[in-house]
Amino acid sequence: MKGCCDSNPCTEAIMKRAAARHHNEHLNQVKIMNKQQSGFTLIELIMVIVILGALAVSAIPRYVDLQTQADASALSGVVGTFAAGSAINYADCIASAGTCLNGASMNTCDDVAATVLGGAPAGYTLDNTEVISLVAGTTQNCTVTQTSSGNTQTFVAISPP
Repeated sequence: MKGCCDSNPCTEAIMKRAAARHHNEHLNQVKIMNKQQSGFTLIELIMVIVILGALAVSAIPRYVDLQTQADASALSGVVGTFAAGSAINYADCIASAGTCLNGASMNTCDDVAATVLGGAPAGYTLDNTEVISLVAGTTQNCTVTQTSSGNTQTFVAISPP
């Protein structure tokens, strides 16, 4: 009679099947555990929301400050355009021996807009109460107002001959 530990092809096959079944059951348990552990925990989601809130709180004042800076820069650009238009008009009048092409009849600061292609842009006004002297080469401080912000800035207009 053979002992229980003796090698038997039938016993080995049964052992292999049992081991395979045990292995498959173990894999199924691991798959189930993996399915249960997918996703984020409530704490992780709350932390993400808190961090995003902190970023938003710090970004909003920067945006507001950028809007103020953008308004100031736009006003400076428009003022520079009017100053350049006035200077170019004066130079054109001098070079053409008094035959001015644009804005020759500048009586007020508001007339400086004629020296710029398209005139004054929407949202900006020139003070038309400041009179420009009719003497050639006379300078006058003119004020530009940005209607959206109420900011003002001045430039020097030159009277053409």
